[in-house]
Amino acid sequence: MYDIETTQAFDYWLESIRDRKARMVIVKRIRSMAQGSLGETRSLADGLFEAKIRYGPGFRLYFVNKGTKIIVLLCGGDKSTQKQDIAQAREMAKEI
Repeated sequence: MYDIETTQAFDYWLESIRDRKARMVIVKRIRSMAQGSLGETRSLADGLFEAKIRYGPGFRLYFVNKGTKIIVLLCGGDKSTQKQDIAQAREMAKEI
């Protein structure tokens, strides 16, 4: 089990998704992560991870582990903004 924390940037991104079903899919994935099922993820080095959601434009969630029980969701995006999102997540992870 994990406690999930989010940044203001992540919250803003999630709220900006107008497609209600897409938002529900993302929230469901976050709930699964809280239960310990991280799903399809990959390490981006230095403790940063990307969780891939195979829905819509290919949503991605960027996160770090803080301790052994907390996941901090830094930001989100999709395949089209992946490079910029990773750069943003790397900068945010430095501050955590």
